[in-house]
Amino acid sequence: MPKPCSRSLYPSWLALACLLFTSVLHAETVAPPIAAERFQMLEKALQAEVDQGRLAGIAVLVEQDGKLLHRSQHGYQDIAGEVPLAEDTLYKVFSLTKPVTSVAMLMLQEQGKLSLDDPLAKYLPEFADLKVAVADGPDGIPQTAAPTHAPTLRELMNQTAGFSYGVFSQSQVDTLYLKADLFNTEQTLGEMVDKLAKLPLLNQPGTAWNYSLSVDIQARVVEVVSGQPYEQFLAENIFQPLGMKDTGYHVNAEQAPQLAVSYKPGDNGLEPQDNTQYLTKPKLTQGGSGLISSMDDYLRFARMLLNGGELDGVRLLSAESINEMARDQLPPEVDGPNWAPGNRFGLNVAIVEDSAKAGHLPVGTYWWWGIQGPWMWVDPSNNRIVLGMMQNTDYRHSRVVHGTVSRILFEER
Repeated sequence: MPKPCSRSLYPSWLALACLLFTSVLHAETVAPPIAAERFQMLEKALQAEVDQGRLAGIAVLVEQDGKLLHRSQHGYQDIAGEVPLAEDTLYKVFSLTKPVTSVAMLMLQEQGKLSLDDPLAKYLPEFADLKVAVADGPDGIPQTAAPTHAPTLRELMNQTAGFSYGVFSQSQVDTLYLKADLFNTEQTLGEMVDKLAKLPLLNQPGTAWNYSLSVDIQARVVEVVSGQPYEQFLAENIFQPLGMKDTGYHVNAEQAPQLAVSYKPGDNGLEPQDNTQYLTKPKLTQGGSGLISSMDDYLRFARMLLNGGELDGVRLLSAESINEMARDQLPPEVDGPNWAPGNRFGLNVAIVEDSAKAGHLPVGTYWWWGIQGPWMWVDPSNNRIVLGMMQNTDYRHSRVVHGTVSRILFEER
């Protein structure tokens, strides 16, 4: 069934009225501030992660009604150098780049330069002749058929356009992704996307949620529509207006000492990973990953989202566009991420539908995370933001940590 405020049920003006009415109801049921003893439990649990050698360091911030309720750093940004995490530590945020790309796309839609319901090929004609894998074929080449419809920009953003990542599932399509060397950092975004356009889709558009490189395709759309390199568009239209002075795709010499080291669990404990690649401007600038940011910078981005597109007198988006980003965008017959029960999906973010199944996150929270563990939870109903930062290559353990934090903060007692 469509959701109560779905555009498929009502004309746009009535859907907006529904959203405003829902907001009033939420305002009347805002949760009280989180109890102090929960933060004490949280600090103890996070410190144990460090003391027991599972994480080098982790930082968490909780803000509600514009007031800082909790902020703590545990452990190190560099174990060997004995450099503790600090408030100005810089982190590779990986897929927390994706919500930023949502904002870029929605800004261009508000400017009338694109529509999310347009076919992708309108902006990137190289995708005009896409095929869909329908069965395994000989020599690793799948049998294909024409798509039932051309994938749209909206389907790119709700992860139902039919693309894959090549690394999170196994199929002949995924093998072709790997053979195409899509993650080669010595190529441009345009070159990467050109390779993708020659590969078959994994699914028929609109029929299945599948985590994919579709957000990198979105970044290429932004480049083509705006006429700017992607990193320049973000800097001029998002980071500079929001005062996100430490956010970008590499760190300069002055920032380098602030960049946290990533760690990989090994037989002899946590093994440091090289940061060298992040010290120079990359040739490949992606929309789905790659940003480096601080807790304070990403907090400013999250505040803008929670405030309905505006921060400190600077408006990037209308409240209606933020509502679009944060509402269920999946067709009723399509399930959300199978590894995140209790969630549906909006525009490059997950949305909590069932709190119990979603690890006690409040209903309506929209969120995402990066593969080394950093996360963002924006909870409009309770006017709350929760951010976490870590650099841990064991993404399965990162999800355990996320669950620990949400249980401590939000489980009913």
